[in-house]
Amino acid sequence: MKTDFTAAQLAEPATKVSAQAIRKCVHCGFCTATCPTYVLDGDECDSPRGRIYLIKDMLERQAVPTADVVRHIDRCLSCLACTTTCPSGVDYRHLVDHARSYVQERYRRPRLERWLRLALARTLPDRRRFGWALRLGALAKPLAPRTRRRHRQGRLAAMIALAPRAAPAAAAPAVDSPATAPRRGRVLMLQGCAEPVLMPSIRAATVRLLNRLGFDVEFASGERCCGALVHHMGREAEALEHARHNLDRWAEWLADGESGAILATASGCGSQLKEYGFLLRNDPRYAARAARAAALARDLGELITPAEIRARRVPVAARVAYHAACSLQHGQKIIAGPRQLLEAAGFEVSVPAEAHLCCGSAGTYNIMQPAIAARLGERKAANLMALEPQVVATGNIGCAVQIGRHAGVPVVHVAELLDWATGGPAPAVLKT
Repeated sequence: MKTDFTAAQLAEPATKVSAQAIRKCVHCGFCTATCPTYVLDGDECDSPRGRIYLIKDMLERQAVPTADVVRHIDRCLSCLACTTTCPSGVDYRHLVDHARSYVQERYRRPRLERWLRLALARTLPDRRRFGWALRLGALAKPLAPRTRRRHRQGRLAAMIALAPRAAPAAAAPAVDSPATAPRRGRVLMLQGCAEPVLMPSIRAATVRLLNRLGFDVEFASGERCCGALVHHMGREAEALEHARHNLDRWAEWLADGESGAILATASGCGSQLKEYGFLLRNDPRYAARAARAAALARDLGELITPAEIRARRVPVAARVAYHAACSLQHGQKIIAGPRQLLEAAGFEVSVPAEAHLCCGSAGTYNIMQPAIAARLGERKAANLMALEPQVVATGNIGCAVQIGRHAGVPVVHVAELLDWATGGPAPAVLKT
């Protein structure tokens, strides 16, 4: 695609990256077949190709974004399915991130929307605040039917619907845990934000599993959110501040020659962590550390092998439908690994139709775009339930919550099933 950026514009690092991405687009349209919003409604402006046109015009003219352009950018889930199918290698991830940052800086949203976005940015990345928010949501749960009728799938109704029926307990502190088998390495595990509040069983199962396989599991005190949530809201400065803070907290660990891997149990966090090197590439103080952290970032499926699981397998059985989170299959390009681990553990594993399509979670998307998210969630759950599973397994907390709203069976993390299959307890939701 031809561009018309000035030399001064191209001197700005983010614009230079965006211009390179735009020029690679050849209008082929392959991306439209895998874009969730285009698949739903067929609106060209809600396809990656259409959004590239809108972003190109906005950036070239240095224009104040219009409400219409912002609406189409906001409707992008950042699922990155388009990058998986793009034959030209368009860097859509960084292009849409730049567009969101541009919108955040130059577009004045309606007051209530500004307040909501600020509240989400201040609450979701903070475990204590998020826990209190969920407790309030649980109290409001009886009002959900009335709220839905009044607001017709509005954001307030979406937030209440996402809250658990029972108030969650306070997130357990993260405690270092040594290997219980011959030691083979050490892992620094991200503490997470929403995950330890919503499903603390994920961390517990992952620690048990890694200890059983010979890994010391360590945690960094004072660690913050990885920055993914605010980054995808266009709040770039906040996201970079989260990253710098974490790199300071990990400094000693990163400098240690025995450093093993930095593990994220939420694939959305893992995808963001692997971007640290890019995000801080122009920061002379942090660039090297950020690149090292990104190089050490691992998903569970990259850290352990099917042979290791098979060697420690105990008799368990369940029909499992595996949901590949977008941040894993498209963001990190990890596709077969988790499924192979589950099969090695002895589970009967199947993959749904349209496995490439997003479930509609996408960070804060199911709050900010509840109507589209609900349609995607229902579509994903229907495809999963067609497999007649006893349980759905995924690698991302957001997907687990979103699918759990629509599916008729329990949804657990892959680590919980692997822990069970190698001698740990069965996931609590499978005991009821």
